Amino acid sequence: MITVADTSFLIDWVRYSKRDLIFQLFNLIYLPDSVFNEVRSERTLLWIAQGLENNKLAIFPELPQIREEALRLVYETRRLPVRPVDYPEAYCVVVGKVEGYTVLTENGSAVALINYYKEYRDVKIMRALEVLIQLHNRGLITDIRNEIEEYNKQTGHRFSSKDLSGYDLI
Repeated sequence: MITVADTSFLIDWVRYSKRDLIFQLFNLIYLPDSVFNEVRSERTLLWIAQGLENNKLAIFPELPQIREEALRLVYETRRLPVRPVDYPEAYCVVVGKVEGYTVLTENGSAVALINYYKEYRDVKIMRALEVLIQLHNRGLITDIRNEIEEYNKQTGHRFSSKDLSGYDLI
């Protein structure tokens, strides 16, 4: 399976000690140019460089038709009763729609976007919580509750009680 990731996902995920398990779920993770250009963390850049070298990550080019649609979404979400989406996240969602890739994000605006626009409802979004659950379902991590706690400690990312209860994890 192929996916596209945004900066909000990468920044947290790279802090996780078992971050490379993600490559057991996805054959390739694309990073759009706009996402790559946002990354400032040395740790994240090093992980990206290693992923590029091992052909586990690839840069998704800036394509005019995707750029146009992403800019439209950025513009429209600032005028609608939804959380406004920034360009890199919008670009990932459009790539997800056009190419049929799963979108890795922690950005609430990207999630709101697929819930608001009918034409984006089929875009599959996965946050770190869903990635951890998939790793557990495949037997790559054994104790999901403990792993979520470890992820929280290592990344500083806290999953909401609503999200955890939605998966019967609390």
